[in-house]
Amino acid sequence: MKMKWVMLIILCVSGPAWAGEARPLADDPVAEARLKHLAVELRCLVCQNQTLADSNAPLAEDLRREVRDMIAKDMSDQEIIEFLVSRYGDFVLYRPPLKATTTLLWVGPFALLTIGAAALVITLRRRAHTVVDVVVTDEEHRKVEQLLAEGGKRS
Repeated sequence: MKMKWVMLIILCVSGPAWAGEARPLADDPVAEARLKHLAVELRCLVCQNQTLADSNAPLAEDLRREVRDMIAKDMSDQEIIEFLVSRYGDFVLYRPPLKATTTLLWVGPFALLTIGAAALVITLRRRAHTVVDVVVTDEEHRKVEQLLAEGGKRS
């Protein structure tokens, strides 16, 4: 039993000894800064709701590598974005431009919100018309009191 604890302690203590310092992904810090800037503007094609910078998907790593290669070839940011858009469409942009093909992306959430609010208002109005105030007579009130009194005696 003691041997297991000793092994566990040795294993936990020796981990930091093997750890190394994180190396930058690119030799050029300026190129890496450009990559980070572009990766925030581009969408992961697998995750869809994450930027290229946030995603850990293998395809995102491939795209970051491809963008890094294009930066190394001295392509401008605009040229890189145009290349990726021509290859993957506007979907690769995290904030796609307002065009005929992307109108639904920009207008859709507001349309759904408007439809939902209208449905809520209509439902609440219908419900208000179906609720009827019921008047309780004195006789019904006495019956309820009598039933409650009898119920209390049984307990």
